Amino acid sequence: MREAAAADRDDTPDGRVTTPAPAEQHSEAIARLQRRTVGVLAVGQVLGGIAFGATISLGALLASDISGNEALSGWATASVTLGAALCAIPLSRLAARFGRRRALTLGNLFALIGIAVVISAAAARVFPLLLLGVILIGAGNAGNLQSRFAATDLATTSRRGRDLGTVVWATTVGGVAGPLMLTPGEALGAAIGMPPLTGAYAFSIVAQILALVLYLVALRPDPLLTAQQLARTGEARREHVVEVDRPVAARYAMFAVSASHVVMASVMAMTPVHLSHLAPEHVTLIVGVTIALHVFGMYGLSPVFGMLADRWGRIATVLLGQAILAASLVTAAVAPNEPMAVLVALFLLGLGWSAATVAGAALLTESTETLRRPRRQGLSDTLMTSSAAVGAVIAGVLLSAIDYGGLAMVALVLVAATVVLAPYARR
Repeated sequence: MREAAAADRDDTPDGRVTTPAPAEQHSEAIARLQRRTVGVLAVGQVLGGIAFGATISLGALLASDISGNEALSGWATASVTLGAALCAIPLSRLAARFGRRRALTLGNLFALIGIAVVISAAAARVFPLLLLGVILIGAGNAGNLQSRFAATDLATTSRRGRDLGTVVWATTVGGVAGPLMLTPGEALGAAIGMPPLTGAYAFSIVAQILALVLYLVALRPDPLLTAQQLARTGEARREHVVEVDRPVAARYAMFAVSASHVVMASVMAMTPVHLSHLAPEHVTLIVGVTIALHVFGMYGLSPVFGMLADRWGRIATVLLGQAILAASLVTAAVAPNEPMAVLVALFLLGLGWSAATVAGAALLTESTETLRRPRRQGLSDTLMTSSAAVGAVIAGVLLSAIDYGGLAMVALVLVAATVVLAPYARR
């Protein structure tokens, strides 16, 4: 006990011994818990991102192959986002009552079951069963999305964007690894008798199990329950608790995140099918590399965009994201039949999405009173994923009707709307 007490004391230059004030000790304890929480969430995102990366690469190809109808290829991406939309609010309510740990663990369990269903559907060549499996993987992605909000539960205002961006960045490893596992996954799948185009999911199963165990064991004490307790008792310092609710700014944040996600998901969902026509003999390699770079763009620079959001402001960074999205869409529209141009467009698409969603999520969090956060965050994720599900289905129709370049031009409408509405977010 004496050693522990001595560790908590400060020696002054003149030899006097002082003890930090209780409030200072309390704040330091919160900071330590926040650093550990961000670390656990980051590792969980690495593992969870593998299944997500594999699904966005293989989903459209599996849907087109099993259904025999290219127009239905967008249904796989739509099903991922539908699963996330259906589970976003239930998981946020679960988190509000029982904490982030249970919500994230349940999300990983959904994804694990979904992977098994997808493999079974590919073996039986049953299209509705494939969609069910992808929906369950999407439900798991709802948990992954919640991780970025978990990173802000105990974050200070000056570090909120950076901590959020760090957790989003961690998805880079898994998200890039998933698409790059397509070729070795096919070799592994063939060796162990898995159905075509499903070998990469063997790696995803192991990753999901590890993520599930990690959250169960290491995410303690729960960050959201701790933040709620601090808000109720008034023990937290001002920088940890949001006391003023700004609903107009919160609504703009939800719109900006949703619109950016629709643009990204719609164009990205159709890219594997589009590339399969441009280079059918090397489709898995080209699609794997393109989607891997796209996912790197989505997550690789998210800490940078988080720091920019902290320094420049949330709205300015959202607008930066719209500028990058516009550059991506113009590139895709100008040279839709050049694989290298499509690769560049997909990389920029990921970058623009990252800037807009990291800054938008930070804006939503700081515009929402602490005790209202889980509900509003769940609503935001539901709007984001459900609108993207509709967008992916429409994108499949547009791809058949007006081709890839035309799809990119239509997506520019949402970018323009996000820019026009930005002044309202300052209210």
